[in-house]
Amino acid sequence: MAKNPSIRQVFTHPVHLLAFGFGSGLAPKAPGTVGTLPAIPIYLLLQPMGLMYYSIGFILLCLFSIYIAGKSARLLGVHDHSGIVIDEICGCLLVLWFVPDQWLWIVAGFIIFRGYDIVKPWPINYLDRHVGGGFGIVLDDLMAGIYAALSIEAIHWLLRQFSSALL
Repeated sequence: MAKNPSIRQVFTHPVHLLAFGFGSGLAPKAPGTVGTLPAIPIYLLLQPMGLMYYSIGFILLCLFSIYIAGKSARLLGVHDHSGIVIDEICGCLLVLWFVPDQWLWIVAGFIIFRGYDIVKPWPINYLDRHVGGGFGIVLDDLMAGIYAALSIEAIHWLLRQFSSALL
């Protein structure tokens, strides 16, 4: 298969269809950002089920994503092809796990996650370059999700401190 698969190749091959976020990773501009968008409806489906089911769903998706991302990368002959976005979905779901259940926080979590995923501060950049296979493809996005979740927690804490100081 070509390094840049066609739309037809992605939509007719189940591994690529899943790895490319049901085609969202085919976006000509910012495929990582567009490809992360499916995380929001997945979050909205899992979140009302409670923490236990969200956690189980998240962990299963991450394990599945390691396999799918690795297989798609091998078939394409490119480690972490920009169209493979199932890892971005996992990373975004990680930060959304920790956001308050309000649209402003969901959007903030999405934006902060994308920022960390694009900038790749240490050790994200190290993991991205040195850990191979499907595990490596997913791991750097999970680390970006952890950074984003910590940032959201810090922002939330600061806002609570600021609002209580005003009262």
